[in-house]
Amino acid sequence: MTPAEERQIKHQRVVGYLDTHDLDGVLLSRRCNFNWYTGGARNYVAEACDAGNSALLVERAGATVLANNTEAPRLAAEDLAAADLDFQTFDYYDATGAGKAFDAALSGKRVAADVPAAGRELPSLDAMFDRLRWELTPAEIMRYRAVCRDVAEALEAAARTAEPGRSEHDLAGETALRLRAAGCTPWLLLVGTDERIAAYRHPLPTDKRLERKAMLVTCAERGGLVAAMTRLVHFGAIPDELAERHRAAATVTAALLTAMRPGRTLGALFAEAQAAFREAGFADEWRALHVGGSCGYLPRERKAAPGDDTAVLADQAFAWNPSVAGTKCEDTVLCTDEGWQRLSGQTGWPMEAAAWKGESFELPGILSR
Repeated sequence: MTPAEERQIKHQRVVGYLDTHDLDGVLLSRRCNFNWYTGGARNYVAEACDAGNSALLVERAGATVLANNTEAPRLAAEDLAAADLDFQTFDYYDATGAGKAFDAALSGKRVAADVPAAGRELPSLDAMFDRLRWELTPAEIMRYRAVCRDVAEALEAAARTAEPGRSEHDLAGETALRLRAAGCTPWLLLVGTDERIAAYRHPLPTDKRLERKAMLVTCAERGGLVAAMTRLVHFGAIPDELAERHRAAATVTAALLTAMRPGRTLGALFAEAQAAFREAGFADEWRALHVGGSCGYLPRERKAAPGDDTAVLADQAFAWNPSVAGTKCEDTVLCTDEGWQRLSGQTGWPMEAAAWKGESFELPGILSR
């Protein structure tokens, strides 16, 4: 599949949305939407943002990039060099330039936007637009496999460098360095050691120094696609209690993977996870942290929750992350008509055997050093 063929598939999805919502166009400024439509183009400078500094107006006839004179040259020469997109630019230093450019592009048209742009209040896109991103094309799946493989290698390599005495900040820096070297941008980077892993489900790194156990967690993006993973390392023999807790988390993951089939609802998958928590002897652990959900151009597109009637799609990515105090099992997978696939493939990390309703799984375990 060529980039042009991929964009045509996405353009037709947008046109279908325009038709059902009686619109002439959609204005996309959020990174997830800009990334998705363009196949990974970066419309931002500051990474800690949801909406970028350049927008994309998608209409039935095509798409136009609205960007200032600072950002347009890079987009045109690099990220969008091969794309058949029009550009409408304005001077960053002209206080009225952006408004005039947006007014000219939007004049007389029924347009909805994912966020307000250039001070223009437009009708908001509804949740149905988000669903356009969920079913991955063959080209996206191929890119996603590469992203997940590189993120897994970076995270696992960082975990293998852990030594007693290293601080959580140091381990976070090690992880970030390896992710950056692979061209990946960390959206989330957590490091917890020892008692902090059980105390906090989202342990932001601190000055605390590793004694016996470390947990490294990341959601890292490249080309718009986000891989979510957790890896744990333990020095010395793994205590029976920790092994039992990790086995329970893996069992819940196995239950989610068993239930994850196109057409099933996220509510049904969540109920399966609750049953697995009960059977493993940790009935209430689901209350402390969400169990994960669909992903792709966001770390989580939609988290599974009780009663959620959102249907699972074929060729949709998921990151399940059931947690039992002191450990967590997390990886990024693909749901297909034939079953699930681990997008990172086999990486050489120790695996944990888990089973649910007659199905057996090999899931990320704890590295013993």
